Amino acid sequence: MSFEQNPLRVGSEKPKQLLIIAHRGARAFAPENTLPAFEKAITLGCQMVEMDVHMSRDRELIVYHDDQLTRCTDANVKFPGRSSYYVSDFTYDELLSLDAGSWYERQLQLPPLERQFFLQTITEDEIASFISPKDHELYASGAIIIPRLKDVLELLLDTSLMANIEIKSIPRMYPGITKAVVHLVESMGLEHRVLISSFDHEQLTEVRRMTKIIATGVLTSDRLSRSCDYLQLLDADAYLPGCYGEYDTIGFGSVSRKLDISAIKSVIQSNRAFIVWTCNDNLQIIELSKANVTGLITDFPNRVKAMKQKFQ
Repeated sequence: MSFEQNPLRVGSEKPKQLLIIAHRGARAFAPENTLPAFEKAITLGCQMVEMDVHMSRDRELIVYHDDQLTRCTDANVKFPGRSSYYVSDFTYDELLSLDAGSWYERQLQLPPLERQFFLQTITEDEIASFISPKDHELYASGAIIIPRLKDVLELLLDTSLMANIEIKSIPRMYPGITKAVVHLVESMGLEHRVLISSFDHEQLTEVRRMTKIIATGVLTSDRLSRSCDYLQLLDADAYLPGCYGEYDTIGFGSVSRKLDISAIKSVIQSNRAFIVWTCNDNLQIIELSKANVTGLITDFPNRVKAMKQKFQ
């Protein structure tokens, strides 16, 4: 993929093949939003990785999904009795001391239906194929840490992967987070390889005030009317709707069970990207591929790759 210009910006030639986008890294096969998860995405042949960015108390850009630290770290063990476990209540040094990996290994030891939702469908064959004994040992070791955004982007520098950086703004409303993300991306020369997305669309207007190069994406769990007009209003380059459970706005969970093809076509015909989250189901992968969506954000890049090969 050429990066003379950002391929997701309006006016650029869009990728010809479906983009496989690893959700929080390939989080089905490694602890999410950690360097091993992004390394796993590289080995699985993804074209893009998705990550989430918060800000620590001392204003470091931190790659982590939840507002609170308790699901994916041992924060309540290392720092018992805190009144809050928001990422933003911890300094970077405190965050660095947390174990961000062994929770995942403990999940795999549970019966499937007792695991976190995204791990309930992982098969024994997938575990054996994509998680080595050395991986298991690393995940359980306590040595995996929460990375900074800089750490993840440095990992990607020597690859051809693009990055979807989701700015986690609501509810903490971090002052200056978008400006800090843009400045970091620019300082590393990655403007042509980055899509910045957010559910807080004010952050997208801030990106566009600062740069015309970095692509922006409207994340939504609502069904937007006149989506192309809205994208044009924000000078945004991509529309990112959900596709599963209560987050589905494109038709899989509707009475008819039919995909809203017209919504997909209108965005693509406006020369913008249509990127769907989070797609792990083989039948949905097939339907979305047939609908020519630009990319699929997935916990299981192997499944998207297999379906692409099957129906090419």
